[in-house]
Amino acid sequence: MGACCSCLRDDSQERNPPLLADNEREAISALLQFLENRTEVDFFSDGPLRALSTLVYSENVDLQRSAALAFAEITEKDVRTVDRDVLEPLLILLQSSDAEVQRAACAALGNLAVNNENKALIVEMGGLEPLIKQMMSSNIEVQCNAVGCITNLATQDHNKAKIAKSGALIPLTKLAKSKDLRVQRNATGALLNMTHSLENRQELVNAGAVPVLVQLLSSGDPDVQYYCTTALSNIAVDEVNRKKLSTSEPKLVNQLVQLMDSSSPRVQCQATLALRNLASDSNYQLEIVRSGGLPNLVTLLQSTHQPLVLAAVACIRNISIHPLNEALIIDAGFLKPLVSLLDYTESEEIQCHAVSTLRNLAASSERNRLALLEAGAVKKCKELVLNSPISVQSEISACFAILALADDLKTKLLKLGIIDTLIPLTFSSNGEVCGNSAAALANLCSRIDDYSAVLKNWSEPNDGIYGFLIRFLKSGNSTFEHISLWTVFQLLESNNAAVVNSIKNS
Repeated sequence: MGACCSCLRDDSQERNPPLLADNEREAISALLQFLENRTEVDFFSDGPLRALSTLVYSENVDLQRSAALAFAEITEKDVRTVDRDVLEPLLILLQSSDAEVQRAACAALGNLAVNNENKALIVEMGGLEPLIKQMMSSNIEVQCNAVGCITNLATQDHNKAKIAKSGALIPLTKLAKSKDLRVQRNATGALLNMTHSLENRQELVNAGAVPVLVQLLSSGDPDVQYYCTTALSNIAVDEVNRKKLSTSEPKLVNQLVQLMDSSSPRVQCQATLALRNLASDSNYQLEIVRSGGLPNLVTLLQSTHQPLVLAAVACIRNISIHPLNEALIIDAGFLKPLVSLLDYTESEEIQCHAVSTLRNLAASSERNRLALLEAGAVKKCKELVLNSPISVQSEISACFAILALADDLKTKLLKLGIIDTLIPLTFSSNGEVCGNSAAALANLCSRIDDYSAVLKNWSEPNDGIYGFLIRFLKSGNSTFEHISLWTVFQLLESNNAAVVNSIKNS
């Protein structure tokens, strides 16, 4: 037990020993016996808890200190679900005016607040008010432990709204700027825990937390950087908040771009995710590129750390939505790593983002589409798609449909044998995969110079183009019927006798 029992000694040489009530003496004696056999004692059971509670309710501050220190040490080693009888004396100690009692009581409560059931009960019993009061203490140790307890309490979903409305956010924001690193870490960690719901994020914004979080991005501590980047990433999920950030935090993007080059992988990851969320808006899509974000993203795409790869490919996907970024992304060397990510079979989410980015890059420029083709993107997609998960098939078939719209690519796509892949995809049970593949087929049958590929695939594989047209005409789905009729119309307008005869004789 160490120093926390020093005041329990019966020092006969002390000139002015404190006057103790009989029940206090009995409690001290019992507690000393319990402490001698601490490994075998349940301090939350009737006898030990009664002895501790007697010291808690004493008017002797030394006894209160001993009780608080005992609770702190016990809860360091024994964290479990407790009842009101255990929490009540701790909440009484929180109201002490003695800094040592406050410090130890906050520590004990923070230890118990690791347990989910305890988190809810502490708040239910009114623990927030004294904790907020102790957060504003002039004693750094008390601040640190009180904020640490709030941080633990804020990981429980039901507590978050209560904490947001309790008045805790303003002192937490103030303590996030503390000169003491421990306090700063606990405060920023608590603010992060408050960012997991829309309502709480708004409370944080209203409490003035955002400028502090942005300022702390330049902290030299990776933990503080991580908490702040993650909190800002969550805040940037909301469109209203993104608009506020764009006007109030002009340095935000540049700071996040710099953090993508952090020595801490988790800081890199969260900075990239924050940029991904910001890039839901077109102005940020451009600003990230202007701030030099592309080189870092290319590097992260080639990381061996999967969360970093996922964050980077999700970010570049959003950035690639803006037409003005397409050529810049290709020139920055993204095509090769994006095509390589198509083989990332351990994460279909990474594959989907990679294909979606390629599709965005191919949307508006013949130069870009040819670059994709030369980088092997179409060939790789063709090889993978039939054995890919539905989500990946959906993205690839959508990419094929976009590429097949381009007159300059149709002949090249047909030479790659893409019809052999598209026809099996029209049998998919997934409506998007089926519709995208049919649209790609329809586009490839329109306005082409050489219909040899159409004739070759008229009845194969899987009954070929003919089978696809019949199935879609009989589908009962008006969109599918329209695609089939439009395809037939395009083939009849081809002025290719063999094609026209194939339709007439079917």
